[in-house]
Amino acid sequence: MHKFFENVFSGIGIADAIDILIVAFVIYQLLKFLRKTRAEQLLKGVIFLVAATAVTGLLNLHTINWILKGAVSLGAIAIIVVFQPELRRALEYLGRSKIVKAPLGQLDKEKGKKIVAHIVKAIEIFSRDRVGALIVFERETNLTDIMESGTIVDAEISEQILGNIFYEGAPLHDGAVVIRDGRVCAAGCVLPLTHNNTISKELGTRHRAGIGITEHSDSLVLIVSEETGIISMASEGQLSRYLDSKTVEKTLLNMYMNTGEVTENTPIISRIIKRVKGDKNV
Repeated sequence: MHKFFENVFSGIGIADAIDILIVAFVIYQLLKFLRKTRAEQLLKGVIFLVAATAVTGLLNLHTINWILKGAVSLGAIAIIVVFQPELRRALEYLGRSKIVKAPLGQLDKEKGKKIVAHIVKAIEIFSRDRVGALIVFERETNLTDIMESGTIVDAEISEQILGNIFYEGAPLHDGAVVIRDGRVCAAGCVLPLTHNNTISKELGTRHRAGIGITEHSDSLVLIVSEETGIISMASEGQLSRYLDSKTVEKTLLNMYMNTGEVTENTPIISRIIKRVKGDKNV
């Protein structure tokens, strides 16, 4: 046994070790990306199909094995179609990685603090008065197509502007506001709804739209429930609820003034990482 392991490891060089580590890292990141998504269930089905093909081959069940082999062959093409949303997200995630993306411009500290103060004040008012709100913060992924679905505003951020937009009865109050470079660029925008079937049925369209846009981009979304006034935040297809203004303020300050992005060290991330749980008080 000692000689066996000695022979095995003696043939492995530094290049081989690096090669193995890279492959292991890619597989780990892939599984991490697919975990708790719709693709996870599809992947389990594919694994079951491949395993069934191998078992029927060992048991000499020729007819079933022939059918399964045909299904596996066609499945290679079908997977590309079925996994299209996940593949798109993966490519967008790669494009947003620190290796290939250009650095995000940062706002002046005083200007950043002023913008965050206005947003936090508006969110507090919305929460207190039970005003529904959906605010999307553009980051690396360009949201021009989303802005074109609404009305171009191009105004400085203030609680008055946001209040007028989301005031019940206002023409644009049902859509989303998109903020780019510290300005309200568009309002009344239409967002894609999430197709995540694990999300609680109690979550309404506003929350599903907020989650949906973060599945297609790296944007950060603030949501205020019209029914309860609960403040929520969506990022990377995940939703965190029951937030207070201090948490919102810290997250936005980190995004605007620190690195331009939300990381695992951001106060909200430990809660956003958790998948949406059933909640009747939407």
